[in-house]
Amino acid sequence: MKAHVVYATITGNNEDIADIVTEGLEDLGMDVEETEISQTEAEELTDTDLIVICPYTYDEGNLPEEGIDFFEDLGDLDLTGKVFGVAGSGDVFYEEFYNLAVDKFAKKLLANGATQGAENVKINLDPDENDIKTLDQFSQKLFDAVNK
Repeated sequence: MKAHVVYATITGNNEDIADIVTEGLEDLGMDVEETEISQTEAEELTDTDLIVICPYTYDEGNLPEEGIDFFEDLGDLDLTGKVFGVAGSGDVFYEEFYNLAVDKFAKKLLANGATQGAENVKINLDPDENDIKTLDQFSQKLFDAVNK
């Protein structure tokens, strides 16, 4: 089973999230590729069983600028048969705009035929011990969904 974890980060928090998820999936026996969003072509996701996106939300609910092309290119793909999960870091300071990119990516993946394997995970700032447990559970749920 192959997984591809794609992250966008400014502060390093989403790279940390991607690293935690990647390690969790590898511990479960998956072959995982982890890449930064601006270095990833959306089409690469068609060669994998599991897609994980770890985006940040910019300003008032905007997608990461370096991930806009990637996001738009997702719209051109048929992701039927792929399982996905979305987990991202944000700052609750932004209130109603908190982590909206997580929801936008999940909606886009669903619209293109992918199956959501775990609920979206939203983390305030950098992942703490409880968040690491949540991300480990997230990884397990995604692994289970791929192996149904």
